[in-house]
Amino acid sequence: MAWPNIFQRGTLFSRFSHHHVVVFLLTFFSYSLLHASRKTFSNVKVSISKQWTPSAFNKSVRLPVEIWSSNHLFPSAEEATLFLGTLDTIFLFSYAVGLFISGIVGDRLNLRWVLSFGMCSSALVVYVFGTVTEWLRFYNKGFYCCLWIVNGLLQSTGWPCVVAVMGNWFGKAGRGVVFGLWSACASVGNILGACLASSVLQYGYEYAFLVTAAVQFAGGIVIFFGLLVSPEEIGLPGIEAEEHFEEDSHRPLINGADNEDEYEPNYSIQEGSAVTQVKAISFYQACCLPGVIPYSLAYACLKLVNYSFFFWLPFYLSNNFGWKEAEADKLSIWYDVGGIIGGTLQGFISDILQKRAPVLALSLLLAVGSLVGYSRSPNDKSINALLMAVTGFFIGGPSNMISSAISADLGRQELIQGSSEALATVTGIVDGTGSIGAAVGQYLVSLIQDNLGWMWVFYFFILMTSCTILFISPLIVRETCYLMQRRQAHVLSE
Repeated sequence: MAWPNIFQRGTLFSRFSHHHVVVFLLTFFSYSLLHASRKTFSNVKVSISKQWTPSAFNKSVRLPVEIWSSNHLFPSAEEATLFLGTLDTIFLFSYAVGLFISGIVGDRLNLRWVLSFGMCSSALVVYVFGTVTEWLRFYNKGFYCCLWIVNGLLQSTGWPCVVAVMGNWFGKAGRGVVFGLWSACASVGNILGACLASSVLQYGYEYAFLVTAAVQFAGGIVIFFGLLVSPEEIGLPGIEAEEHFEEDSHRPLINGADNEDEYEPNYSIQEGSAVTQVKAISFYQACCLPGVIPYSLAYACLKLVNYSFFFWLPFYLSNNFGWKEAEADKLSIWYDVGGIIGGTLQGFISDILQKRAPVLALSLLLAVGSLVGYSRSPNDKSINALLMAVTGFFIGGPSNMISSAISADLGRQELIQGSSEALATVTGIVDGTGSIGAAVGQYLVSLIQDNLGWMWVFYFFILMTSCTILFISPLIVRETCYLMQRRQAHVLSE
């Protein structure tokens, strides 16, 4: 089997300049900061619930509950918790809608402007939501809902823009392993948000929002002045121009052609022309690109499972095993660790094979077995952590690969190279569809758990993982056949 270009022309990382490193780090930490603000909200829910229901602290027999709670939202902690869950659902739905819009906007405006605006504006909304309202003792459910809808829309500018920028700088050769490492930004953001919140939570939850918002706002300023959205901005050749000189540069990892083994490199698209202003394609045209709809539907099912672990895993550990909340929070990190390793390793393997779908198929098949095993985990923290990491490897890994490397592949297909720009739009479609699935899933998980128990929740996860495989099965079959034909041709040539 022929090795890909990343091994034929030196090591992968020797091909990158300091500009690539700076772009990698800036996009990595910009999305980490956006995720940190989401995690902060999750980490301070207990404090918010207590503040919104002061009747729990009413020890005076002289003041009726109605008078004591007249300026607050809820008479009980249960109702406050339910409203906090509603805010999660509202955020996810607005975030999903925003992803479709942000992808289109990002392909028509400067990606640096859109990303910086989203980060700074979202930071201001978070500041008002958690800090200003508490300082003013202003508690209003409608106001909170409106703020969180706006926050979801603003946060949605992040992912399509950072993936588009990364796609502009990093070509197909090595994209799987690079994006596998880079997609750890969400997990790093979760850890960062937890650290920032815990460091000041003793002074009040409003300071957790204040610190997170301040850091995110500062990050948006850095992005505005420091991020280069493409090599062309500083006079360097774009990745398409570089890949014209690479062997097999026109054989995409995502290809709609049936006769993949019968193509001739065609250099006529940009032959003899300088870098020109590209025209963004429409939303409908982006949806019609080969692979976009199958991967979008598959990601809706897979992100449902992945985000359910993100939102429900600590609660499951506490509820099912009776472990303390702090211990459950720390233990749940192992799922993220498995996802980081899985995304990187599976991206590396897909770079070697020069195909993504077969790697995803194998990982998702093993994910079904890991879900069965984890659902039967004994009441032992070490064994649970190990099974959790394995589950994260086979579920979080493919999720990271679809949302980053595969989205970049889809938005940089040969079909549109040199004529239109689609990367941010395609990323918005894939992640937006996934977020709709995640939003619906949070309601379904709570419904199934309340009525049938946790085992049926895991059965639901297995069903969604199987649907993920089903939606991309045509791509799996086609790419697997291509790999077999390539292997057979290699054997015959020897």
